[in-house]
Amino acid sequence: MAKKVVATLRSGTGRDWAKVVKAVKSPKTGAYTFKEEIIPTDQVKDHFKK
Repeated sequence: MAKKVVATLRSGTGRDWAKVVKAVKSPKTGAYTFKEEIIPTDQVKDHFKK
């Protein structure tokens, strides 16, 4: 399962940012790796639908 929002980041631009961590399974080995990204909070739900 993917962790949703790990930390919320704020900036002076008026837009809130979130650091998201997503587990991705390797097709070769079957092992999981974790992909971290910083995205705007209004795009978090769309990010996990992919």
